[in-house]
Amino acid sequence: MMSSLRTQLVCTVATLAFASASARANSDANVPATMTLVQALTYFHDHGLDLLIAEAAVDSAASDVTVAGARPNPSLSVSWGPSFYFRCTNPAGCTSPPSALSIGVSDDAAIVDAIAGKHRLRTEVADAALRAARKDRSDAERALVFQVKSQFVQVLLAQNAVRFAKDTAEANALMYDRADKQRTADKIQRPDLLRVKVAKLESDQALDSAIQSLRKARAGLAFLLGVRGVVPDFTVSEPQLEHGGDISKLLAIGRDELLERALAARPDLAAAHARLESSAASIDLARRSRVPDIAVSVTYSQQGTTDQAASPPTLTFGLSAPIPVLYRQAGEIAKAVATHRQSQLAIDKLHTQIANDVENAAADLVAAAALVQRMEGGELLETSRQARDDVKLLYEKGSAQLVDYLVALSTYIATNQEYLGDVAAYWTAVFELEQAIGKDLR
Repeated sequence: MMSSLRTQLVCTVATLAFASASARANSDANVPATMTLVQALTYFHDHGLDLLIAEAAVDSAASDVTVAGARPNPSLSVSWGPSFYFRCTNPAGCTSPPSALSIGVSDDAAIVDAIAGKHRLRTEVADAALRAARKDRSDAERALVFQVKSQFVQVLLAQNAVRFAKDTAEANALMYDRADKQRTADKIQRPDLLRVKVAKLESDQALDSAIQSLRKARAGLAFLLGVRGVVPDFTVSEPQLEHGGDISKLLAIGRDELLERALAARPDLAAAHARLESSAASIDLARRSRVPDIAVSVTYSQQGTTDQAASPPTLTFGLSAPIPVLYRQAGEIAKAVATHRQSQLAIDKLHTQIANDVENAAADLVAAAALVQRMEGGELLETSRQARDDVKLLYEKGSAQLVDYLVALSTYIATNQEYLGDVAAYWTAVFELEQAIGKDLR
């Protein structure tokens, strides 16, 4: 019996583990093996957890609109009970005492709520809050898209760094093999061989470091995309992001035009205006709440049905309302006014923040573009490569010292690493400016 239970338990655990692995595999099945920027953004919009959380906040605000638009349900009251006080004047004809019955219906102040405009104002407050939530979701998307684009560039940079480090390591390995053979033939001195060996080992170290950086960059992008489970070994491909691109086109846009675009497109500014509308409606609602909630009621009651009954059938109409003599919503009104002022000041601050964002992003773009242009247009990158190749050729012919080649190689490696960093910084600055404006520039 115990053996059977143990076997069943093992089978159940194995089944759950297989189901979990299958679910994890299916969750990552849509991750392309080679991902473009468009594919990365598409995957993010479908699976990005932060964006899904923002969308859930919009759903919550939409529910608030439904709540605000609801009408109060009418109230129904029914009471029945026997009468304990009954005097019989004719014992022969006495019957049981008639029961007391009362039925009442009240509108729970729904009519006055509509006439006073409270229902309309509550709906306006909720509608404005929903518009703000939708713009907040768009603003969250604006910030998250920048992060995805920036991290995508980091993965692309890391891939190129691995590729360059691998090429360098292979070239240094060949150089070391050649130097080792020359040392065996007594064509070079032992210190020269050791220098080549150090260069080879350093390039191996650089390759391992580049591979580690690539794994971290890929994990960061997978997190932003919402990849569940183990991060797959995907690669990214976007040739236009591997160089500076059309820099002059972006630099030609003036600061005034950039700021104008930002003020027209930024969703956080639109959300702030929606919150201002909501706070204005809240002031009107707070003031309108001083109108008492007058409830209209209709009641039918009886205790007996004849004209001699203790309480003959009676239909009554009534009104009930709190008397607003001790408190007249002063706190709610003051709070609504303060919230409205805060909303207005938040808009003023946001205007300043947007101008600052645009200015900083534009300055970063100009600086990063200058570095890339110097690398590409000024031929710094190509010059360092030619210097390495020329010195290498002279060294192989015996016309240059090994130290000259190692210096040229070190300069070439440093220049390439600097170029990769400059390109990444440039595109990050472009995406930062797009984030500051709230729309794409390319």
